[in-house]
Amino acid sequence: MLRQEIPAQLIADVKTHVQITWEDQATEDRLRGLIASASIYLDSKGGAALDYDTDGLPRLLLMECVRYLRDDAIDVFETNYRALILAMQNERQVRQYVDSTTSEESAGHAGV
Repeated sequence: MLRQEIPAQLIADVKTHVQITWEDQATEDRLRGLIASASIYLDSKGGAALDYDTDGLPRLLLMECVRYLRDDAIDVFETNYRALILAMQNERQVRQYVDSTTSEESAGHAGV
């Protein structure tokens, strides 16, 4: 996700999560950069562009990753959140499998 593409609501939600209660352009610019970095990192772990606008593991991990980045503790993020990262990867793979088998079944019935 590019900095300029980050929805205002996501920025507001991340600010709430990391307990930023003040309005400051420099802080918002830094937060945009952290959100962009966290989304790129998590997209690479998820194997695709993930949905950070709806509740779920990608959104939760984004919030936490931004918190760790902000606190200069990204080196321990993956260790602390490994189980959730793996759960997110598994969820995505199961969803892909279900979608592919559903598509194959639909294609098989179309030829009948």
